[in-house]
Amino acid sequence: MPLNAQIDAVTKRIIERSRPTRSAYLEKIGQAAEDGPVRAHLSCGNQAHAYAAMEGEKARLAEGRAPNIGIVTAYNDMLSAHKPYENFPELIREATRDSGATAQVAGGVPAMCDGVTQGQPGMELSLFSRDVIALAAGVAMSHNCFDSSLYLGVCDKIVPGLIIAAATFGHIPAVFVPAGPMTSGLPNDEKSKVRQQFATGEIGREKLMEAEMASYHGPGTCTFYGTANTNQMLMEVMGLHLPGASFVNPHTPLRDALTKAAAKRATEITALGNDFRPAGRILDEKAYVNGIVGLMATGGSTNLVLHLPAMARASGVILDLEDFEAISSAVPLMAKVYPNGMADVNHFHAAGGLQYMIRDLLEQGLLHDDVATVAGDGLSLYTKEPVLTEDGISFREGPTQTLNDRILRSAADPFQKSGGLKQLAGNLGRGVMKVSAVAPERRVIEAKARIFHDQKDVKTAFQNGEFTEDTVVVVRFQGPRANGMPELHSLTPTLSVLQDRGLKVALVTDGRMSGASGKVPACIHVSPEAAIGGPLSRLRDGDLVRVDAEAGILTVLADDFETREPVVADLSANKSGIGREMFEVFRQNACLAADGACTIL
Repeated sequence: MPLNAQIDAVTKRIIERSRPTRSAYLEKIGQAAEDGPVRAHLSCGNQAHAYAAMEGEKARLAEGRAPNIGIVTAYNDMLSAHKPYENFPELIREATRDSGATAQVAGGVPAMCDGVTQGQPGMELSLFSRDVIALAAGVAMSHNCFDSSLYLGVCDKIVPGLIIAAATFGHIPAVFVPAGPMTSGLPNDEKSKVRQQFATGEIGREKLMEAEMASYHGPGTCTFYGTANTNQMLMEVMGLHLPGASFVNPHTPLRDALTKAAAKRATEITALGNDFRPAGRILDEKAYVNGIVGLMATGGSTNLVLHLPAMARASGVILDLEDFEAISSAVPLMAKVYPNGMADVNHFHAAGGLQYMIRDLLEQGLLHDDVATVAGDGLSLYTKEPVLTEDGISFREGPTQTLNDRILRSAADPFQKSGGLKQLAGNLGRGVMKVSAVAPERRVIEAKARIFHDQKDVKTAFQNGEFTEDTVVVVRFQGPRANGMPELHSLTPTLSVLQDRGLKVALVTDGRMSGASGKVPACIHVSPEAAIGGPLSRLRDGDLVRVDAEAGILTVLADDFETREPVVADLSANKSGIGREMFEVFRQNACLAADGACTIL
């Protein structure tokens, strides 16, 4: 089927907008590639330092004829999503040796968990950890000893940070290697119910802890469709994973075989061979459009609306919020995965998963097939799924129809006619709302505003019984320049209880919400933020605010609004403790949330 007219128009608009920056980027990485395999230009002393610890591999490395693969890993054994990476380097070294190549762990990057830091001071480092990850990966790759690279990372800021680094070193091929989701535990709807019961005092902390531990119970990503699993979808739809790699559970034979296959593929696509696939060529305008299509078709995390513009900018591509909304209007919601439904990612994968979804989107003309990927040319390669053979991995055609239409449907018979994201704009600025999990009758609210500068104060007001009517809860001074733009996901149970009591409520904030946030209408990432005098800083308690996710409106109905003096908040408490002192330079230099809230690009 021909490419959808809306997708075509958005792609052309992005290409035209990005022409100067993309051309400069391609020239830069083209020159770096022309310089040839980098190790040939290192002195003997440089190389001796680089190979000193590589027992049994030194001669091959010194010859410089076989590919050397740089591994950048987010391994740590505190976080479930990254614990599986502990043994990946040995699997990779084994696979590269069998391919006549070598591999070295070039460096590690930090991986923090928003689930651990929700509602805590450490969350104020979370968004900026993306930039730290990019810088750390850049340090790893700066040794200039690698013909290709493998990036081992999964969760919220880790994958975007690694993409920024891979794009910066875009003359080198990059294959992303997932770790997979943990097996299914306590169903997400039951966990959500327990959280609401705790918020209302019906149960104590012991029961809450029991439910949480039953939900987050083993190695791998959390099984709900939050930012981590949205990242994995994105890497596959953008052609940086091997086909079918995203949602295979850790510590299974297929998972290990896919890791080895990724390592082998990394050796095949270097400039030393005949199928050179530098990362910067894969990360083009069409790849980013495909990524946004996947985001909308699956109802993925709003955090990617922050990350994708930053990721794209690193490869010379300029995205705007209008691109997300335009693609959302053209792409139907095909998946119902928690918090948009009851299923988790394991159920989604079993129902046909990404292979069925990509096939169907291609058949409906909603994805670009004419793209380069690490697997080869054409996104249609990603309609195939991996199977174990005696020799490792082979690929067969994936499902041609959904295996559970309560979880996954065709774009011709979707759950919703448009995707999961809406841009809201008006005299309060621009923000976005994930509407895929918000009931249609809750998407429009006009009510008095309650203004807060700290999410804890919202919970205190709730506990004091202060919410007795329809309310637009405004939590401002939560943007990147204020306090690092923490997620406000811990407000979800509180606001959900108000909904269940029959009130209409909405959240408006220049901060973030978790990719797991769902049924409460939340207009987030509002730009410009309050800390730089954005419109939210002029709101007052009692102002009538309209949040309309159907018409895309975010406005305050007050005649004197434009002439008011902005409120200046005391942000001194956010400047120290739990490492926040070190991040002042990030807070001072972050760009607008609408542009990615990045400090290094």
